[in-house]
Amino acid sequence: MTIIADFMGQDHDRLDGIFSEFQAVKGSDLGKAKHFFSEFKRGLQRHIVWEEEILFPLFEHRTGMEDRGPTAVMRTEHRQIKDFLEQIHDRIVKGETNTDEFERGLLTVLSAHNKKEETILYPWIDQSLSEEEVDETLTRMREVPEEQYHRCCG
Repeated sequence: MTIIADFMGQDHDRLDGIFSEFQAVKGSDLGKAKHFFSEFKRGLQRHIVWEEEILFPLFEHRTGMEDRGPTAVMRTEHRQIKDFLEQIHDRIVKGETNTDEFERGLLTVLSAHNKKEETILYPWIDQSLSEEEVDETLTRMREVPEEQYHRCCG
């Protein structure tokens, strides 16, 4: 059973696709770039909320690894990701599209981060939960209120 891993991995892929669309149009169509970046930022913020509010506490509770272990590292990386998101956001809102440096930083952190989640955290969660617990976890994730992550672009 790899339900959480599949669900979260598909969201990683979806977000990667949106970010690629942003990168493809940012030099030629600022309006579309703003749209794609807004969608990407909100989606990534939701993804982080799913992890920090639901998946990480589940892992930490079951393993006893609170304030240490893989989720502590991932929370630090989330802060870096959020910083890069805000740096890109601030420039895009001002109509500036020279965000390559921040995009490279974001993609460097995200690439390593996603790999750790997909090879360590998500498989562990899938292996440690019953089918009923997986269903409950996915329901909780789908019910996260939009105001917890919908913060972008005025």
